[in-house]
Amino acid sequence: TRAGEEVLARWLLGPAPPDEARERQQSAGELRERLDLREDLAVLGEDARAGVHAEALAGWAMAPPILDPGAARIAASALPVLLAASLAVWVWTGVGLPALVAGICQAVYGRRLRSRVLRVLREMEHPAHDLALLAAVLQRIEREPLSSARLRRLRAALDVAGQPPSRSIRALDRLAGFADSRDHLLVRALGPLVLYGTQVALAVEAWRRRSGAAAGRWIEAVGEIEALGSLAGYAYEHPADPFPELLDGGAVFQAEGLGHPLLPEAACVRNDVRLGTDLRLLIVSGSNMSGKSTLLRTVGVNAVLAMAGAPVRARRLRMTGAAVGATIRVTDSLQDGKSRFYAEITRLRQFVDLTPGPPPLLFLFDELLQGTNSHDRRLGAEAILRGLVRRGAIGLITTHDLALTEIAAVLAAPAANVHFEDHFEEGRMTFDYRLRPGVVEKSNALELMRSVGLEV
Repeated sequence: TRAGEEVLARWLLGPAPPDEARERQQSAGELRERLDLREDLAVLGEDARAGVHAEALAGWAMAPPILDPGAARIAASALPVLLAASLAVWVWTGVGLPALVAGICQAVYGRRLRSRVLRVLREMEHPAHDLALLAAVLQRIEREPLSSARLRRLRAALDVAGQPPSRSIRALDRLAGFADSRDHLLVRALGPLVLYGTQVALAVEAWRRRSGAAAGRWIEAVGEIEALGSLAGYAYEHPADPFPELLDGGAVFQAEGLGHPLLPEAACVRNDVRLGTDLRLLIVSGSNMSGKSTLLRTVGVNAVLAMAGAPVRARRLRMTGAAVGATIRVTDSLQDGKSRFYAEITRLRQFVDLTPGPPPLLFLFDELLQGTNSHDRRLGAEAILRGLVRRGAIGLITTHDLALTEIAAVLAAPAANVHFEDHFEEGRMTFDYRLRPGVVEKSNALELMRSVGLEV
C-alpha cells in the first residue's frame, strides 16, 4: 500500500536508533519465513493501494462531529416512539390530534437536520469503501500468530475496545449498506416514520467517535508491517546476507567482506572497511574506473540498510547509528545560478552542522573540492576533514589528486591512505577492485584517452 511505501521510505531516509533497528531486525527475521503471509499481504495490498486514500480517510475519521451526539440522539429516538404511540391512540380511540402534532414535530425536526444528515452520509461513502478494502489486509494480519515484541505491539494497537479492526470495519460497512438502502421503495415509504436517514447518520457519527481515532493507527500499522515484510523479503531472497550488529557509543563502521547489494554475486568484489576510534578517515586514491566511487556507494548503501533494520551485503558488519552524508553526485544549477563547487561546499556546510550528532556523521566524499585549484583544494580539504574528525565523524574520501593523500600524514593516527589499481593483461587494461594499503603509484588517464582514439 502507499502507507507501506511511505514507511519504508522514511526508514531508508532517516537512521533509526540502535534499539529500534534491532527490533526491526527481530521482526523481519520472524517474517522472513512467513512466505504465505507476505504473499497474501502483497496481493491484498494491490487493491488497497489503488483504493485507499489514507490522508482523506484519516481526516474524515478525526473530523469534528457534524451531528450533536446528545440532543440529536435523544430526539431521534423519542420522536418516532411518540409518533407510534400517538398513531396507536388514534387507531384505538379515534383521537387524531396527538398523531398530527407528533407527525408535524417529527417532520420539522427531520427537515431541520436534513442537510447535516445528508452531509454525514455523503462524506461516509468513500471512507467506508476505503476501509472495506483495508479490512481484508487487517483480517489477514489478525489471523497470523506473531511473537516478536514489535509485531505484537502493532497487532495490539489495532483493536478497539477489545474488538479486532475487521469487526469494527464490518460495522461501518453495514451502515454504508443501510445508507444505500434509502433508495429502496419500502424505505422511501416507511423511512420517514422512523427518521431512517437520521438514525443511520447518528450511527455513523457514533462509529466515528468510537473507532475513528483508530483508523490512523490501522493505516500506520499496516504500513509498518508491510515495510517489515519488505525487509523480510530481502532477507529471504538473500540468505547469505546477515543482519548487522548495531552498537551504542562513538562512531564505528567495521565491515568484513563488504559488497554492493545491487551487483550480481558473481561480479561483486568484496573488501574490508574499518573505521572507528583509532582510524576515523580513509583517503582512497586510484586510477579511473578502479572502483573508488563504487566503494563509497557500497559503504553508504549498506549503512542505510543496517540502520533501516535490513540485512547487509557483507560477511559481517558492526556499526553504530550514523547520519550518512555523501557528495557523490553534486551538480551545478543554471536556474539557481550555482556552480558545482558552490553546490558542493553548501552541502559540506550541512554536514558540518550535523556534527557532533547524535547520531555521529558517516561522510562519503567523492573527489572532494575538485572544482577549485590544487592549492586551495589541498588547504580546504585538510581543514574540513580535520574539523569533521575532531567532532567525532568518520568517513572516506576519494581523490585523483595525490596532493590530498598527504592529509593522512598531517592528521597522523586518525587517517590512512588506501588505493585501488589497474594492470595490463595481454594489452588490455583490467581491474581487480581490491582495496590495498597506501597511495596509488600510477595513473591510467593517458592510456584511457588513447584507448578511445585520442592522440595524446
